[in-house]
Amino acid sequence: MELSEEDLALIQVLQTYPRLGWADASKVLGVHATTLAARWERLTSSGAAWVTAHLAGDPKQMLLAFVAVDCDMNLRDSVTAQLAGIPGIVTVEEAASNRDLMLTVITRSLEEFSATVVAQLKNIEGLIKYQAALCTRLHTSADEWRLNILSKPQLALLRTLGHQGGPDAHQAEAGQLPQSHLDLLPFLARDGRATAAQIARELGRRPATVQRQLNRVLASGILLFRCEIAQAFSSYPVTCQWFANVPAGQHEEAAAAIRTIKNVRLSASTTGPTNFVIIMWLQSLADVMTAELALQQKVPRIHLVESVVMLRTVKRVGWMLNEDTTSSGAVVVQSAALPAAD
Repeated sequence: MELSEEDLALIQVLQTYPRLGWADASKVLGVHATTLAARWERLTSSGAAWVTAHLAGDPKQMLLAFVAVDCDMNLRDSVTAQLAGIPGIVTVEEAASNRDLMLTVITRSLEEFSATVVAQLKNIEGLIKYQAALCTRLHTSADEWRLNILSKPQLALLRTLGHQGGPDAHQAEAGQLPQSHLDLLPFLARDGRATAAQIARELGRRPATVQRQLNRVLASGILLFRCEIAQAFSSYPVTCQWFANVPAGQHEEAAAAIRTIKNVRLSASTTGPTNFVIIMWLQSLADVMTAELALQQKVPRIHLVESVVMLRTVKRVGWMLNEDTTSSGAVVVQSAALPAAD
C-alpha cells in the first residue's frame, strides 16, 4: 500500500499529540471525526502506523543502554529472535558494520539490566560478544521526530488544542506509582490511545477509577507516547547511528545544536569508548555524508568515531516488525512492576 498526503497528515497530528481526540484532530485537518477514526483503523490494521507507550528511559529514573552484539553468522536468525523476545530489549536492529546487531535496552535499574538482560545474553547460543554503552543523558528521543506535512496554520492550531497528559505531563512525580497504576502500562504499550473505559473492561475495574489512575500515569513522566510509522512509508528509509566524542562540559550545547537537525531521532550522552550517540532517519545512503557534514558544522568539536547503517529493524520499542517495516501486531510487553523507592 501507499500512504496518501491525508494519511501522513493524520500521522503527524498524532506524532504531536498521540492521544488527541478525533474531534480536535478534525479541527486541524478539516475532516470529520468519524472519517479520521476509520482512516486510523485502516492504518493500524495494515501495520502502516501505530501508537505505543514505553518507559521513557530517562537516566534519572531508569536505565537506557545501547548494546552492540557479535554473533555466529550461521546462528544469526536464532540469536536475533531470542534477543527480540527479551522484554527489556526494546529495539533490535541488524547492522551493516563490524557489529552484527544493535540493541536498545530499557530497564528499571542497573541491577535489573544485569539480572534480566545481561544474564540472558550469556545463555544465548551463537552470541559471541556484547558491548554496552549506558546512557547518562537523553537529549532527544524519537517521540519528538515529525513528518513535515502539516501547514503552518495547521501546526499553529494544533499547538492550541492538546496536552496529552495535562499541564504536568513533563513533571515526573517524586514517588513510585502504586502497582494498581502500573497495571495500565501493558495496555498502553499495545495501544497508546487506549481509553480508561477500554482498560477498565480488561482489568475488571470501574472506569472512573481507571481514569484517575490513567491521569496519574500520564502525569508521572515515566512513559513516552509515540505515533510510529512504518519506515518504508516515511520517505526516510535509511537508519544511521553515529558513535562520537564530544568534549566534556559541551554535551548540552552540542545536544541543542543537534536538535535543530530535523532528521535526528535520538541523541544521548553515554559511557564507553565514545560518549555521544546520534541516530537519524535519512532519505538515502548519500545523505550519510550530508548528515556528517551538518553535524560537523553544528558541533565543530565533535569527533565522529563510527557510523553504522542498519540493514533491518526487527523490533522497535517493543513492537515486532515485518520485513517491509510494517508492524506485525505482536508486542513484547515489559513488566509493569517498578522497584521500591529508596
